[in-house]
Amino acid sequence: MKSPSMNSMQRVLTTLGQKEPDRVPMFLLLTLHGAKELGLSIKSYFSKAENVVEAQLRMQKKYQNDCFYGFHYASLEVEAFGGESIFVEDGPPNAGEPIIKQPSDILSLQIPDINQSPMLQNVLETQRKLKAVAKDEIPIIGVVMSPFSLPVMQMGFEPYLDLLLFQPKLFQQLMKINEAFCVAWANAQLAAGATAICFFDPVSSNTIITPEIYSLLSQPIAKRTLSQIQGPTATHFASGRCHKIIDPIVDSGTAIVGISIDENLSELKKELASRLTILGNLNGIEMRRWTDQEAENAVKTAISQAGPGGGFILSDNHGEIPYQVSEDTLIAISNAVMEWGQYPLNWVESEPKAD
Repeated sequence: MKSPSMNSMQRVLTTLGQKEPDRVPMFLLLTLHGAKELGLSIKSYFSKAENVVEAQLRMQKKYQNDCFYGFHYASLEVEAFGGESIFVEDGPPNAGEPIIKQPSDILSLQIPDINQSPMLQNVLETQRKLKAVAKDEIPIIGVVMSPFSLPVMQMGFEPYLDLLLFQPKLFQQLMKINEAFCVAWANAQLAAGATAICFFDPVSSNTIITPEIYSLLSQPIAKRTLSQIQGPTATHFASGRCHKIIDPIVDSGTAIVGISIDENLSELKKELASRLTILGNLNGIEMRRWTDQEAENAVKTAISQAGPGGGFILSDNHGEIPYQVSEDTLIAISNAVMEWGQYPLNWVESEPKAD
């Protein structure tokens, strides 16, 4: 195995430039594993920035990860609006009772003051402390929920779809509020030390809405929002499919797109070459049961399909690796990247092509 000739930031920037770095960058997007790393409950773990910082430092070193992940959990954005999060022992916190109980509540909904939200401030403190360690050598990834996807937590899935389809004025008012919050929250994270922002937008995926609805409603919101974020962004559909909306995604102004395990990675690589960097697409659910050999095979397959020429960051397909994935499996993934991700990928040409 060759010694690394680049640090993580150089490696990522090179692949974003659609060139081959020293090896394929690896983003193990670990959040809940930090609690296991420190022997804490998930609720206790996220209660202090110091916990998250310590765990991120340990995990980055243990797995040779190419990023720090400043994300805590999605429902803290609902907390900023006055809602609550429900914590469980072995999974991500979920949003509690909807803060929008009926559509007319949107008329009185206020944009949260980031300075008045303890949990948002906790995230910013995490990013400041990570920046002090990372300097400019390791990317720090911040996260926002897209204005279009956040309402699922604000009001529930079915009421939101009803709003989207049948109450356009209230829908646009909610988008206006969410967009202003999203931009402010993203830029606060960048100011605190985040290198880039992951723009989570699962509701916009082909898995949930049609390409026509995406192009008509969601993409203009995403494009407008991303244009106001003062740093690079990655659009992630959290396991949702996106192949049918690739051109509008490129037009939105994002730099990276997260790819579902349900997509054909080879086809998307051909379609996106020199246009967007691909992030993905290891199966986080199956990962819970992988042997070391299965982990290695999955890594090799992904690298062979999307690694040549750069423009590829190996990661999971959801944007958060499940709590149940073992440390042994994560180490096996890391070892496989170190073994098979070294450029040039001469071995790829001799590998049998995947169906």
